[in-house]
Amino acid sequence: MAFYLFGVIDKNRELKKIYGYAERHLREWFPKLPGYTAFVQRLNKVADVFAPLLEIIQQEQEAKNQGQVWLIDSFPVALAKQGHKFKARVASELADAGYCSTKKLYYYGVRVHIVGRRQAGTLPNTEYIGVTGASCHDGTVFNQIKPELNNNALYGDKAYHRSDAKEVREAQNLTVLTPVKKQKGQTYLEPQDQWLSTVISRVRQPIETLFGWIEQQTGIECAGKVRSYNGLMVHVFGKLAAAMFFWNHLRVSS
Repeated sequence: MAFYLFGVIDKNRELKKIYGYAERHLREWFPKLPGYTAFVQRLNKVADVFAPLLEIIQQEQEAKNQGQVWLIDSFPVALAKQGHKFKARVASELADAGYCSTKKLYYYGVRVHIVGRRQAGTLPNTEYIGVTGASCHDGTVFNQIKPELNNNALYGDKAYHRSDAKEVREAQNLTVLTPVKKQKGQTYLEPQDQWLSTVISRVRQPIETLFGWIEQQTGIECAGKVRSYNGLMVHVFGKLAAAMFFWNHLRVSS
């Protein structure tokens, strides 16, 4: 796990490169380092540990920026893209076929959902992270996490638009704000609706920036070389743990 996390933080996106660096430069510290195949097998055996590790890393940040609004969105992790998705069967315990409208991408894989606190001038502080199949709609995931969100405002894209927004606000004091959808047959939004949509999009922009930063640091969105469910868990939660550990700890001291 130490090799893997260090390798990801060092921007090595593939297991072979992570192992190669360890073999060349760290063998003196780890004289019993196994061969590459055994290394991958051992990493997969501890795949279930990465999610709790990520939770521990994030718990240390939950007390910060409590007064800030929530931002919510998701990004794809693709095991196969476009036409290849019809033949993909890897990690079928969780992964399935879906569509990412933001990237206009049909893919086979999973979707990572994040709720974070907005922070002025920097990336959001993530509080909730979950993984579902690619076919799981953002609105469905929001329904599952909604009971945990109270006494605040939450900004999302149109996928989080709710017909029961008034009821949610009255029951939980939670205001859900999304860009205004055009009505059936409507060509243009009214000026006030266009203005509101622009403001909401600007407020939620930092979470898209967060996704771009995670991808730049880890290459998480491409999982084409993953061959098992455990491998997928290492790829997703291991890379998230490495990215969040770097952001919360190493970045501060560097």
